[in-house]
Amino acid sequence: MIWYYIDETVTDGERRKGPYNIDEIRDFVKNGVIKDETLVWHSGMEAWVAWKDTEESKEVPLSEEEQIKAALEAIIAEHNKGRHYAGFFVRAIAYFIDNVILSATGVLILMIMSAVQAIDLNTLADAMNVYISNPTSEEALNKVIDVPGTHLFLIIWGVVQAIYFIAFTAIKSATPGKMLVKIHVEVAHGEPMSWVSAALRFIASLITQCTLMFYGLGYLIVFIDPKRRTLHDHIARTRVVHDMIRRETKDERRKKKE
Repeated sequence: MIWYYIDETVTDGERRKGPYNIDEIRDFVKNGVIKDETLVWHSGMEAWVAWKDTEESKEVPLSEEEQIKAALEAIIAEHNKGRHYAGFFVRAIAYFIDNVILSATGVLILMIMSAVQAIDLNTLADAMNVYISNPTSEEALNKVIDVPGTHLFLIIWGVVQAIYFIAFTAIKSATPGKMLVKIHVEVAHGEPMSWVSAALRFIASLITQCTLMFYGLGYLIVFIDPKRRTLHDHIARTRVVHDMIRRETKDERRKKKE
């Protein structure tokens, strides 16, 4: 919007000054060049009016700090525009894929431990069969845990799982399962994951797993949360979103055809 004002100090010649933008006009007001009674006009106005009678004179200009804050909020809003949050089912598929990979890794660990005689697979298999036939039996579960080498295996496998989830999330912002279904994890304002945030999210996910005894409420809140966050997403202040697909411009498409 283009502004003009009448310079009352000019007694001979053109008194109309301009064109200026609103920021320049405000600077003139601040420096005393334009006063309350100074006549101003901008494109769209029918007649000249005193500065004090304009809507702009009643607006309080933002401080430098407020301008920076408003600019950051605009950048964040633009960054978030078009974001599609990953829902329960696509995340469940990713988690299933990750568990298939980890299960295969667990089998490999068992084979290595068996090769070095750190665990007896036959004894473990027998104990597992008893437990599978009666999964509610505490005695059957204790027999599995008491098989020599089981404690060591559980420790190693637990460490492998922690490294798997933390490392992939910190480095790639997604585990292999998430990569395959084109989703990734990011912190609340869209920044990539760090090692600290990835570790915090993994620890928080253990808390979410504990809610399985309460019908999995830590996972089910995805259905009612606007950003499709689980309990551990809330704790770690993260979210899971679909990868953004970059769309080609018209110029790029035309160059490809040429």
